[in-house]
Amino acid sequence: MSEEKLSFQAEVAKLLKLMVNSVYSDKEVFLRELISNASDACDKLRYQAITEPALTADDPDFRLSLTIDKAARTIALADNGIGMNRDDLIADLGTIARSGTGAFVEQLSGDAAEDMAMIGQFGVGFYSVFMVADKVDVISRKAGEDQAWKWSSDGLGEFTIAEAERDGRGTTIVIHVRDGEDEWLEPERLKGVVKTHSDHIALPIVLQGDDGEESLNAASALWTRPKKDLTDEQYKEFYHHVGRGFDDPWLTVHYKAEGKIEYSVLLFVPTQRPFDLFDPARRHGVKLYVKRVFIADECEGLVPGYLRFLKGIVDSEDLPLNISREMLQSSPMVTHIGKAVTNRVLSELKKKAEKAPDEYAEFWQNFGPVLKEGIYEDTDRRDDLLALARFRSINSETPISLKDYFAAMKDGQKAIYYITGDDADALAKSPQLEGFRARGLDVLLLTDPVDDFWLQMVPNHDGKEFKSVTRGGADLSDIAVDKPDDATDEDATEIRDSEIATLIALLKQNLGDAVKDVRTSDRLTDSAVCLVADEGDIDMHLERMLKAHQRLDQASARILEINPRHALIKALGARVGEKGAADTFADIAFLLLDQARIIEGEPLPDPAAFSRRMADVMAKGLVA
Repeated sequence: MSEEKLSFQAEVAKLLKLMVNSVYSDKEVFLRELISNASDACDKLRYQAITEPALTADDPDFRLSLTIDKAARTIALADNGIGMNRDDLIADLGTIARSGTGAFVEQLSGDAAEDMAMIGQFGVGFYSVFMVADKVDVISRKAGEDQAWKWSSDGLGEFTIAEAERDGRGTTIVIHVRDGEDEWLEPERLKGVVKTHSDHIALPIVLQGDDGEESLNAASALWTRPKKDLTDEQYKEFYHHVGRGFDDPWLTVHYKAEGKIEYSVLLFVPTQRPFDLFDPARRHGVKLYVKRVFIADECEGLVPGYLRFLKGIVDSEDLPLNISREMLQSSPMVTHIGKAVTNRVLSELKKKAEKAPDEYAEFWQNFGPVLKEGIYEDTDRRDDLLALARFRSINSETPISLKDYFAAMKDGQKAIYYITGDDADALAKSPQLEGFRARGLDVLLLTDPVDDFWLQMVPNHDGKEFKSVTRGGADLSDIAVDKPDDATDEDATEIRDSEIATLIALLKQNLGDAVKDVRTSDRLTDSAVCLVADEGDIDMHLERMLKAHQRLDQASARILEINPRHALIKALGARVGEKGAADTFADIAFLLLDQARIIEGEPLPDPAAFSRRMADVMAKGLVA
């Protein structure tokens, strides 16, 4: 077969442009990434050979070798892992098929350090080789196949594929070192990188030289070593390998469980939020091993979806090596391990929250919205997750726990008050909060999409009901208003009962089905009107979300609440008995309703009618 020339996927081309023109100072990461890929290739074949032993019968010992050719200005990395055929080379090196690729590429800023960190999170570390190479050849032969293939590219937009020769399975990457990057042709430089970044790799890495082979790493599974024998630097480098990130781990969880079921756990919580954290697939980053043999990248039941930010390894001593990935889904042993691991992680997060609240606040900023999914899903751990939750509120500049909220409750307070929306700063200005502020009551500002859903599953906590301030049932009459020192009784005066009754009747008459009801409000102090949902109706923000996603055909009518202490409502009340007042109330009623809609952030159903009414009322006021 003749050489075939193909173009890179657009997203890959953009990444390669970044790499080719990179001025990133820490270029040694390219070698770490290639070694990690080779380790993964050996892990995959080791697993496949459990059921197909013929794949490794002629070469059972896995290894990775490095060879420097100064005259040719090349470095060759050769592994005897699973290898790739033509289709694999095109799929793995020419395209990025992972979900969210487009969004990821759009986030590339042009800042080399920031973009390199993102690339690490995305798991496309192979392309980092073009920071030091002006050409790369990949010669690979897939295990169980006779034909080898060669992939070549200069990283400038195209690559070639052709048939090739290779003795045995695996992959050889030949790096043609560009001018100015001569340090990578020095054996001591490569030795230093391997020792620093890849000592934990659990297969031998050797350097081929004139005097034979030199072993460069310890080649033992790091997670099996005692904690006391490991340094923070070793943990960090293993996190970089298993998590494919460039940040440091925020939390490390390393322990060995012994008893009826034995297993080792080494997990990391990232410092930075992975770009695909909210991918609908909710894939976690915890690998399952059995007796140091890789079994699966993702094992359902090992880690719940709300802990998908975890990176690391769980290694079982008791699962059978030949267990199929399908059987893993229903394995009681995996379920047992998953429950124990989840409990341990939540326990470690609780310790961190208590001992280092400022650091925990940063974790919550990154991963709180995901952890809240567990409040909705995980009934067994709901109380633990609620204890870990942190919330913005109107009375605190920093996020608070529910324990903090309870400690600040007012005498007579019967509920945990909250308001949901898209932006905390905008929510904090909502008129529905005025009466709560006036009474010194705190209100949680909930802005994550999952908030509307977990609240449906948690009607109360520690004997107190969760109650939305945008629902009509928020009764504040039992709690006194905190009056300022200069307040006068006149500030709190309301219109007479007869006037308010007539005003409400006129508003109802004119608004008709546009509202469910009109009534006076305890929640308003500064604003004239607001909209609220009836006690039995769906919360307003949730309804908007469902309607936006076409999960709801028609919105419910709202209750219009009026503030009997507001100057506008007082003035309207004083006019309801005047001759001909009723004739002008149609425009006034709808202006009040539209004002409430605007404050709530809802679109006006008829902007032209609003504009006309506003002009008419203003004109009458000016003429008068």
